[in-house]
Amino acid sequence: MLTDDNAERRKRWRLVLGHAADEKLQPPGGAGLLGEEERLMDEALAAIYDGDAHGGETARGPRGAGLGPSYPKLAKWLGDVRSFFPSDVVSVIQADAIERKGLTQLLFEPETLSKVKPDIRMVSTLLSLKGQIPEKTKETARLFIRAVVDDIARRLESDIRRAVTGALNKRRHTPLPSVSGIDWKRTIERNLKNYNEERRRLVPERFYFFDRARKSNEWTVILDIDQSGSMAESVIYASVIGSIFASLPALDTRVVAFDTEVVDLTEQCAGDPVDMLFGIQLGGGTDINKSVEYCGSFVREPKKTIFILISDLYEGGNNAEMLRRLGEMHQAGVKVICLLALSDSGVPSYDERNAKKLAEQGIPCFGCTPDRLPELLESALGGKDLLAFAAAADAMGKGK
Repeated sequence: MLTDDNAERRKRWRLVLGHAADEKLQPPGGAGLLGEEERLMDEALAAIYDGDAHGGETARGPRGAGLGPSYPKLAKWLGDVRSFFPSDVVSVIQADAIERKGLTQLLFEPETLSKVKPDIRMVSTLLSLKGQIPEKTKETARLFIRAVVDDIARRLESDIRRAVTGALNKRRHTPLPSVSGIDWKRTIERNLKNYNEERRRLVPERFYFFDRARKSNEWTVILDIDQSGSMAESVIYASVIGSIFASLPALDTRVVAFDTEVVDLTEQCAGDPVDMLFGIQLGGGTDINKSVEYCGSFVREPKKTIFILISDLYEGGNNAEMLRRLGEMHQAGVKVICLLALSDSGVPSYDERNAKKLAEQGIPCFGCTPDRLPELLESALGGKDLLAFAAAADAMGKGK
C-alpha cells in the first residue's frame, strides 16, 4: 500500500532525478506521480538541468522548447521559479541558468532582469559583465544592485556602529594623561562639593575626560580590495562596509581597489556604494605590492591605523616586496589584517604559501563572513589578539 509519506518521497525524488526516473518511481496502478503544481516545478527545473550544457539531447529526446532566446518565455520561467521555490533555492537556480545555459539574457533585458531575485551572486555576475549591458538595461541594473547593497547595509550597519563606539567608549571614564582631553565643565560640576573655603580653591577628587569615541578621525581604516574575478563577492561586501566606515566620524576611511593598477575609490565610497561598485572592474591581473605601497602613504599614526587587505594573495607583481611591505607595516604598529575572503561562506581559495609567511610575521590571514566583521573591528580597536580571532574564524570556516 502506498502511504502518504511514500508518495511524498517519490515526488521529491522524481523532482530531483528528472524525467528519466519516471518509470522506476511510478506508483502501483500507473497513477500520475506529479500533480499540476509539481509538473510546473518539474518543467522549470528541466529547463536548466535536463540535457547537456548547451540545451541539446535530453531524456525526453531533442529539446524543442527550452528557454531559448525568447524573452517572454524566459520571463514566465523566472516567474515560475520564484513562485514554486524558496528564495535560497531561487538564487541557486538563477546562477545555474547563467553558468550551465549561458542565459545572460537574464541580465541584459530590463523585462527579465526586473523579475530576477536580487542576490549577491547575481550582482557579482552582473558586475563582471557590466561592460556588455545594453544602455536600455543600465537603470534597471542599478536598481537591482541597489536592492542588494541596501539589504547588506541593513544587516551590518547597526552592528558595525555599535562595535566601533563600544570599543572606543571603553575609555570613557579612564583618566588620560592629556590636559587637552579634560572635560572642565563636568569636572567642576562633579567636584563642587570638594570646594575648600579656607583655601578658596576647588580640590578635584576626580577628573573627567571627553568621550574619545566622539573625536573625529581618531582611527584610520584602510580597505585595500583585490578586484580580481575570483574576489567578486568580497568586493561587493567590502564596498558596502567601506561606505559604512566612511559614515563614522571616529574613522578616517580610505578605500582602494586594485588589479594591476590602483584605483582610489574613497570619494565614491563616501557617497554612494552603488557608484563605487560601478567604478570597479572585476577581473584582470593582480599587483598587490603596488597597492600596498600606495596605501602606505595614508598611514600617519601607525598605532592608530587598521589596514585590511582583502585578497586571495595570488600575487602577479613582486611577491617578495609585497611580503616585506606588509611585514614592515605590521612592525611599525599598524594593525594589519588579511581577509582571504569576505563572503557568506567565509571559505577562501588562496595562496597558502603567502598566507603562511604573513602569519609567521604575526599578520592574521583568514576568511571571514560579513556578520563577524563587527566583532573583528571591535577586537582590532580594542587591542585584542587578532591571531586568536583568526584561528577561531578559520576553525569555524573549516567546520562548515
